[in-house]
Amino acid sequence: MSGTWVFKDGVLRLVENPSSDGTRGKQLVHVSSGERITSYQMLESKLLPLGWERYYHDPELLQYHKKSSIHLISLPQDFSKFKSIHMYNIAIMNRNEFEVQDI
Repeated sequence: MSGTWVFKDGVLRLVENPSSDGTRGKQLVHVSSGERITSYQMLESKLLPLGWERYYHDPELLQYHKKSSIHLISLPQDFSKFKSIHMYNIAIMNRNEFEVQDI
């Protein structure tokens, strides 16, 4: 999987191009356990001990906020729509806890 960084309306985002064989090219990994994040339930079990709290304001998104910061993680409800841009967002907000790896 490859992509192109696009700057539009003041926001930089990665537009992904699906690979020809349909496989995903990135995975989110919890560094200390070495586990690949394969579901939102698994992700939440790693985020909550780090001080992230679940927000329930938007039924179309999964959202997490950390009281000690202004950061907000917003994810699509459907895990199949969890893309590398979401993975990088989590990894950047939780340095040394998560990393994005090539598959």
